[in-house]
Amino acid sequence: MANKTIGISEDLQNYVVRLGAREPEILARLREETAGLPSHGMQIAPEEGAFLAMLAELTGARRCLEVGTFTGYSSLAVALRLPDDGSMVCCDVSEEWTGIARRYWAEAGVGDKIDLRIGPAADTLDALIADGEEAAYDFAFVDADKTGYAAYVEELHARMRTNGLVLLDNTLRAGRVLDPQTDDDRAIVALNAALAADPRWETVLLPVADGLTALRKR
Repeated sequence: MANKTIGISEDLQNYVVRLGAREPEILARLREETAGLPSHGMQIAPEEGAFLAMLAELTGARRCLEVGTFTGYSSLAVALRLPDDGSMVCCDVSEEWTGIARRYWAEAGVGDKIDLRIGPAADTLDALIADGEEAAYDFAFVDADKTGYAAYVEELHARMRTNGLVLLDNTLRAGRVLDPQTDDDRAIVALNAALAADPRWETVLLPVADGLTALRKR
């Protein structure tokens, strides 16, 4: 939950967005509408959205997962790059916020690619296994409750194909990983340490936005 990259000035942030993200007009409008919400800080940074979209396309992703959709910026960025037969399952608990996402998905012509499931993400991920969706997904993005990240990573491991890519947002916690203040901070500190030692994943932690961890399933 950070709508700009930490540690840089506002002027430099604007420079990055203007020249480094190539933000489609529909994503810019979604970002502007979301900026008027009290919880606007939960939206990802535009340069992060562009990076996610590029990674999804570069990896040839066809089947994607998202845990934490908010108003739909990340899902729209990725869905716009999916092939015609691509699809995405989005997990969220808010009808209100995802109502905004639905409008933009429909306008962009990608609504039929996105399966929005309202309810606890753990239940949705469990249901995928029950439906025979083991090792079926290519790409996933997690930006939800931080204390739930460790469980989501475990759930996703079985659902991703070998070499599937999982991206975790907010893994630097505005720098508080060095001095954790909250349960969310402490959960991410513990997760970062666990992932660094987990042989099932190749892990790269990048200082993009508020910290972006890339996990490749071995």
